[in-house]
Amino acid sequence: MADKGQNNKVITLNRKAYHDYHVLESLEAGIVLTGSEIKSIREGGINIGEAYAQREGGELWLFNSHIAPYAAASHFTHDPRRRRKLLLHRDQINRLTAQAAERGLTLVPLKVYLKEGRAKVELGLVRGKKLYDKRQALARRDAQREVERAIRFRTSSRAWGRKGSTGDGRLGGASRGAIGLVKLVAKK
Repeated sequence: MADKGQNNKVITLNRKAYHDYHVLESLEAGIVLTGSEIKSIREGGINIGEAYAQREGGELWLFNSHIAPYAAASHFTHDPRRRRKLLLHRDQINRLTAQAAERGLTLVPLKVYLKEGRAKVELGLVRGKKLYDKRQALARRDAQREVERAIRFRTSSRAWGRKGSTGDGRLGGASRGAIGLVKLVAKK
């Protein structure tokens, strides 16, 4: 029998959530769908960029997610923006909603994936990032890209005898700046 963890197929990832929030905790939840919705999700027709989860009537619901209408469905198709019930244990719902209310946190979907043919949502308990946090993350990512570019340039220039490396282990001008970035990134 195949390993159960290996047959997960990620359908969509909420990149906006990772950019706008600090993820403090995450957990897996099932989602109640109609037939045309699951078929549309299997085709990749879901958007969770603006979605959030909220407690209503003792249950957790997913709001503002968009599942595109399934093209092969008849006129009895689903409403693309309807709220969808999330399947969690009662104690998980109580704990998450208490933390969200008490500490000013939010529940957002981080990704939607198929696990053994069933749609699952990874919910995250998140706190909003400040503007300076976002700037630091962007600066760190840019520095990492520059380091990788310099390393790639250095290895290709040695192999082909181009400028950028003196051949004796010393670096040319552009690569020296990248090494300084490597030291900066390594310190953080």
